[in-house]
Amino acid sequence: QVQLVESGGGSVQAGGSLRLSCVVSGYRYRWAFYCMAWFRQVPGKEREGVATIYTGGGYTDYADSVKGRFTISQDNAKNTLYLEMNSLKSEDTAMYYCTARYTYGRQCPFSFVSADSPWGQGTHVTVSS
Repeated sequence: QVQLVESGGGSVQAGGSLRLSCVVSGYRYRWAFYCMAWFRQVPGKEREGVATIYTGGGYTDYADSVKGRFTISQDNAKNTLYLEMNSLKSEDTAMYYCTARYTYGRQCPFSFVSADSPWGQGTHVTVSS
């Protein structure tokens, strides 16, 4: 069973930056055969996809609201997924979660990555204006 532990959240002023980390363990297959993603959720709303990556390389995708500001990346040697967040806005305030799902393919749409996938405990980001 894949286990995920997020960290790096905190409070920051609008325009600032944060880097979230997600340590992944317990994965059964080679690291390169996974879709991994960051989602976020605010109370009363559905969890929404923020950024997704194919760990074998060649694919990333972002929600329109974060394109050009957020960057998803991975470090195989450290079993860690990252989310670099720049030019933060108050609307980025949320609980951020990571998830991972084994894949045969190279595309990682949010709907695929989040289906029947494990979640970490989340890390909270607060952006004040």
